Amino acid sequence: MKIHLLLLRTFFVIFVLSLTQCTPKPKDTSAKWGDELMAYATQEYMPADKYVWDWAQATMLRSIADRWENNIDKDNMLKYIRQAMDVSMDKTEGIHPNVVASGFGMAFLARVTGEEKYQQKALEIYEQYLHIVRASNGGVSHRDNVVELWDDTVYMIALFLNEMYKLTGDEQYLKELTFQILAHVEKLEDPETGLWYHGWDNDTIPFDDQCSMLGWANNPYRRGEEFWGRGNGWVAMTLVNTLHLMPQGMKERTALEALYLKMMQTLLGLQDKTTGHWYQLPIYPGEAGNFIESSCTAMFAYAMTVGIADGLLPPATYLPALENACQGIEKFSLKRIEPSRLTLTNVCSGTCVGNKAYYFNRKVVDGNHYALGAAIMFYDQYHLLETASTHRKM
Repeated sequence: MKIHLLLLRTFFVIFVLSLTQCTPKPKDTSAKWGDELMAYATQEYMPADKYVWDWAQATMLRSIADRWENNIDKDNMLKYIRQAMDVSMDKTEGIHPNVVASGFGMAFLARVTGEEKYQQKALEIYEQYLHIVRASNGGVSHRDNVVELWDDTVYMIALFLNEMYKLTGDEQYLKELTFQILAHVEKLEDPETGLWYHGWDNDTIPFDDQCSMLGWANNPYRRGEEFWGRGNGWVAMTLVNTLHLMPQGMKERTALEALYLKMMQTLLGLQDKTTGHWYQLPIYPGEAGNFIESSCTAMFAYAMTVGIADGLLPPATYLPALENACQGIEKFSLKRIEPSRLTLTNVCSGTCVGNKAYYFNRKVVDGNHYALGAAIMFYDQYHLLETASTHRKM
């Protein structure tokens, strides 16, 4: 009997030691991969004094602001954001969605520090936002030289409008954001799956942006015909972040919740069980030419993690997918640079609108601001969720 107990205890110790970093740990553990990604992102990839006023950088900045919100290395996170915004004071603009995104940093600092200079910049950006060209249904055009609705637009403006709501408490910002989401839904969402097409062309003016496939909108619906992974990742994060902030009594919640739940249900069934990733084009898992894509994986997993924490999703159904995503990123999509630095691999480079072959042939790179930011946000939220779950069990 004693031998059996000894064997059982030995097996248990081996099992515990074999668990990956994705398993719940106390807060004061040694460096985790999320921390190593953050160290690389802030110290090497984009130091604060090199901040560029644009959308990709804003996504990484959001991961830094989230760490401040979640009491993770608050002093250093605030120092980074302040320096990044201070070097941007003469470069701020809000003339199209991609540059509106960085404006959230000004609104964040206005709220956290109370300093007038940040509030004034945030208000200037909002005034510029109001003058961005609109599509025929009122949706904000992704571009300023042609009128097109793109799925990533909603995330770029949500970064700013959600932070303006947090700064002011004025629901007009949430109402405007909801209006924009629904305007994009009208042209981009597939009602059956809840997934979004990448873009819709309003003006039919031929335009070569040196990125999109020529003629991408030459079809009866005037839109791209594929569900791009990261594009839907932007949407997923937008929906869950907005729901997280939106008061329960706001009538706009009902529509956003329905959109979010439908998308999450579809995505749950599309995760690759072997790698824990979603694919570049999620609805063709494993198809020749398709590839696992880490930035959309982090975005989808982040959206599910926040959804569980906020009571929108059942933990028993979605937690296995999150564990698989966390372990999958760790196993398949991390690349060590030096002893305490990591970067993210399997990242689809900047992508516009095209056909199936176009997405399959996009360049795969390491790093990128948006990928690093999304991975860090997922990692932090996942560990916060696990820590909260552990405390409840205790």
